[in-house]
Amino acid sequence: MGAKFPVAIIGVGNMGGAMATHLLAQGWPVGVCDLGAAKARSFEAFGAVAHVTPAQVAINSIAIIVCVVDAQQTHEVLFGEHGVMDAMQPGQMVMLCPTIAPEHTGEFARRLGERGIHTIDAPMSGGPARARDGSMSLMVACPAAVFERYGALVAALSGNVFRISERVGDGARTKLVNNLLAGINLVGAAEIMVMAKRMGLDLGRTLDVIEQSSGQSWIGSDRMRRAIAGDCAPRAHMTLLTKDTRLAVEAAQAVGFAGPLGAAARDVFGRASAGGLAELDDAALLQWLDGDKA
Repeated sequence: MGAKFPVAIIGVGNMGGAMATHLLAQGWPVGVCDLGAAKARSFEAFGAVAHVTPAQVAINSIAIIVCVVDAQQTHEVLFGEHGVMDAMQPGQMVMLCPTIAPEHTGEFARRLGERGIHTIDAPMSGGPARARDGSMSLMVACPAAVFERYGALVAALSGNVFRISERVGDGARTKLVNNLLAGINLVGAAEIMVMAKRMGLDLGRTLDVIEQSSGQSWIGSDRMRRAIAGDCAPRAHMTLLTKDTRLAVEAAQAVGFAGPLGAAARDVFGRASAGGLAELDDAALLQWLDGDKA
């Protein structure tokens, strides 16, 4: 797999924290940084070195993995006060994992490149459990030479790497396509579960049938199983698919395409978030639709 080198992870929430735990278990030297200093320090028990600012964690790292929520946070981590650009040197690498607009990914890569810093566009999918065991998906776009140089780290993070292209931004584009379909599927699954309930069907039995039939979707099964059990503890906050479906529809509009379902799914997530479910798991879409608030 190649020699292990020092890695920084900025943003150790559900996904970033799972990635840090996975790399540490494999013996990688990992530094961590988070807006919540206590959260960063909690990873010291697993062998990580916690730092207060992105600049500090970047100093002794070869690769910096950015795992924050959106483009604004990514910009702050990279170019804000005490951002990584204060400390990075030519030859280091930044891996961008958030779901953000392709134009932001491209702009960040351009600015990093002006300093001789490599960029790997690598949005992720699969959730914290799969990030923790290394089975999540990574959608990677970067020049071939950069991929070769940092291939050991990419392979350590994910056993399911999709090499999208050499054009930075294509990873972001692929992630938006995937997440819009995930959002459409989740809205559909929640709608059908409410329909089944109103028809007097047993929801668990109905989902058993769907999972072995043509209506099956991974996100529908995963979220509806939790929702039926009344478990809406946040793994993937409603706000994330609210953001992702909005970005995906904007990306479609930018190339002159307007499909019939994307904007509808975007609007459902937007209304659910505005209706008080923003900080719940997106599985809570079932209870929101069942409350006839659509």
